[in-house]
Amino acid sequence: MVQDENLIAYCGLYCGDCHGFSGKIPDLARDLRKELRQSRYEKFAEFISTYSFGKDFKNYEECYRVLGTMVKFRCRKGCRNGGGSPFCKIRKCSQKKGIEGCWLCEEFESCEKLQFLIPVHGDAHMKNLRAIKRKGKDGFVDGKRLWYSRIK
Repeated sequence: MVQDENLIAYCGLYCGDCHGFSGKIPDLARDLRKELRQSRYEKFAEFISTYSFGKDFKNYEECYRVLGTMVKFRCRKGCRNGGGSPFCKIRKCSQKKGIEGCWLCEEFESCEKLQFLIPVHGDAHMKNLRAIKRKGKDGFVDGKRLWYSRIK
């Protein structure tokens, strides 16, 4: 994939690394749903769920619905081009301040808006923001980027 500075989100994540942007997981979920339909897997799940070793198949319909939601989780634009949540407080804050991203804000290390990302990304966004501030956007895009990093 071509590295593109425009895919650096305001928060320091790189949209090109997102499963929604790459489409890999939505495509796999779509293909699995198709295969499940073609093989009439719901019949197998219904039957095997009557046995103790197959009790988890009672949740088959829910699983199938989740796969359908995964298919819909696709973003072809990236944060800077109108993708992602239209309600993103991080994007709105950066735009209001007239800055390219949080790495240019003096308060990013203690910003509460960035806490929103911790459940999914750990502290990856914070490490990325520091890297962008240190290396610049070119250095960041060409270097190691994090999508998840365990908080220590």
